[in-house]
Amino acid sequence: MAAPKPALPLALFALTAGAFGIGTTEFVIMGLLMQVSADLGVSIAAAGLLISGYALGVFVGAPLLTAATGRWPRKTVLVALMGVFTLGNLACALAPNYEVLMAARVLTSLAHGTFFGVGAVVATGLVAPERKATAISILFTGLTAATLLGVPAGAWLGLEYGWRATFWAVTVLGVLATFIIAWLVPADRGDGEVVSFREEVKVVTRPQVLLGLAMTVLGYAGVFAVFTYIQPILTQISGFAESAVSPILLVFGVGFIVGNLLGGRLADKRLVPTLIGTLVVLAVVLGAMTFTMHYQWSAILFTGLLGAAAFATVAPLQMRVLQKAEGAGQSLASSLNIAAFNLGNAIGAWLGAVVIQSALGLGAVSWVAALVTLSGLAIAIYSVRLDRTESGVRAPACGAVA
Repeated sequence: MAAPKPALPLALFALTAGAFGIGTTEFVIMGLLMQVSADLGVSIAAAGLLISGYALGVFVGAPLLTAATGRWPRKTVLVALMGVFTLGNLACALAPNYEVLMAARVLTSLAHGTFFGVGAVVATGLVAPERKATAISILFTGLTAATLLGVPAGAWLGLEYGWRATFWAVTVLGVLATFIIAWLVPADRGDGEVVSFREEVKVVTRPQVLLGLAMTVLGYAGVFAVFTYIQPILTQISGFAESAVSPILLVFGVGFIVGNLLGGRLADKRLVPTLIGTLVVLAVVLGAMTFTMHYQWSAILFTGLLGAAAFATVAPLQMRVLQKAEGAGQSLASSLNIAAFNLGNAIGAWLGAVVIQSALGLGAVSWVAALVTLSGLAIAIYSVRLDRTESGVRAPACGAVA
């Protein structure tokens, strides 16, 4: 008789360490734009494209790298991706000009989607079936910790010692995470399986998997329609000084962590109700921000609630796609869902800019964002009803993972 799996094995936290490094390098550039701009002789707008280039790399790289490594053992994939991540950050630190820095950022981003996609599959295999969503939330805790700790630390390091020092530090993080993953993550039962790309594509083109990807894109686009412009919202609508924005964003980061862990635990108990419920709460929070951001005390409160509501959706959205792609296509579907989150980020940022530049103005961003998230909720409800139609019986209230 096989020994029971530990509740939270060390290997899971090894994956979290990798997620922390990747999350730090994704977001830290936001705090280094002025230094990069001055040092490389480009405009701040051009420096900002380093963020767009990274997001595009994640969106394109996730399916391509997952397909290319589909026949590899999953542990090998994770170690190789951390190697790509480390080399990419080293190239960023050594970049002699803007063009090389952009290319290095894109190279680094290629590891992002596949790491989280394959990492989510590995994480769920490390724990008992009833703790799969919790395992995903623990993996993504690395991303939330990067937002709360890694990004401010990297921004401070760049301010004190130059932006290159930040990328040197992240390179060291990459080396450490690579060794930790190689040491602690076991070869899971999926390692060594030969799965053709055609089989994986067949799985991810299932209607329910496509619906899951769509609800991720639309559900999360609302988050970044607001979060991308949180600084002007806090200063121009709420009336805060610019110096107050960073401390308020710490409240957002705390909400990230709380929502992430809570969403994982609830999804383990009742996946479908948690999926629907978290999207409802997110839409309500976004809609309410239209009014609450006019008062400073409620602006702080709802900035934290936005962080909690946003990341409470991550584990159930990821788990839903994994559930519907059960079998040969899980790694590709999981990576595509990470790409879907990033596509939602890009769409949300674009939509927010359109609203701000229109007659509606900055104050309308939050309620427009709520409508986008509600469209993701509508897809989720349709998907659940499709479950019931396909099974011929009413879906069980628990929504348990199969």
